[in-house]
Amino acid sequence: MRASLFGSLRNNCANIQHFFWNSQIFHFSKKVQQFKNNFVFLYLLTNHKLNLNTMKTILVPTDFSKHAESALKVAAQIAKKNDGEIILLHMLELSTSGNDALHTAHDIPELMFFKNAALEKLEDLENASFLNDVKVSSLVQFNMAFDGIMDNAKKHNVDLVVMGSHGASGFHEMFVGSNAEKVARNSEIPVLVIKKDEENFKIDTLTFASDFSKEIKKPFEKVVDFAKSFGSHINLLHIITPNNFSTTRAAEEKVKNFIEEFHFSDYSTHIYNDINVEKGILHFAKDSNTDIIGVCTHGRKGLSHFLNGSISEDLVNHAKRPVVAFKI
Repeated sequence: MRASLFGSLRNNCANIQHFFWNSQIFHFSKKVQQFKNNFVFLYLLTNHKLNLNTMKTILVPTDFSKHAESALKVAAQIAKKNDGEIILLHMLELSTSGNDALHTAHDIPELMFFKNAALEKLEDLENASFLNDVKVSSLVQFNMAFDGIMDNAKKHNVDLVVMGSHGASGFHEMFVGSNAEKVARNSEIPVLVIKKDEENFKIDTLTFASDFSKEIKKPFEKVVDFAKSFGSHINLLHIITPNNFSTTRAAEEKVKNFIEEFHFSDYSTHIYNDINVEKGILHFAKDSNTDIIGVCTHGRKGLSHFLNGSISEDLVNHAKRPVVAFKI
């Protein structure tokens, strides 16, 4: 029986153990050392602390579209699993050209009409069956969508922004982009972009695509916390392209050196060759049937963004699967 017990413990030695002490979570990893027929488990204390409030407050911007409702349904599932709350936000983007509409008495009745209409729609959403047992608060504000989302995410100290998107293409993608893309590129808070209804949202596998440079290490801590909160396996994906060629061996060594300082064992390394990084990520995600794509973004603006773009922007606009973005 003793041998069976230790055998079972040995098989699970890679699992992360947690214990609570003075309201802090200390993260332990285990090593197994065999002395004859006995196993001695050594618990190594690390400095990593898991955020207990992960996914507790979720911001969901809505324009009352089908894509926004799909995002809200996913947010509801996440909130239920984490005993969290949802802040439902609608922005009224009213033109203020000429005289300031917000300070013109003549326009006040019109403004109130739009605001009351939005509040009625929000109330209908709050009463949706998929929001049963979820704490929801609603906000209607006069502001541009991007500015309002960023301001409220910071003001309410949210843990996750969940947005719906149908993407953007052509002229609109080049010069305007989508609000989801802009928020994903600039938000300091992780942004989850949903493309379609996900009746049973789960993240068994998260494909994190990166060049695994030093600047990625800090945001990768958020990636690990995100994966842990969903119990996800991480596919560490490095794309090799003709314009940025390296050997498979060199790429594997780079990923290995990157991950070794993180106390996370539920991952696998994948080196994939394709014509460019975006296509490589999309093709690998399809081939591996991954649940979600994770990327880091630089938050480039102005001319730099126009000339260089970003992989996260391309994925938010073109991927068929959910995308989660973490800012560097």
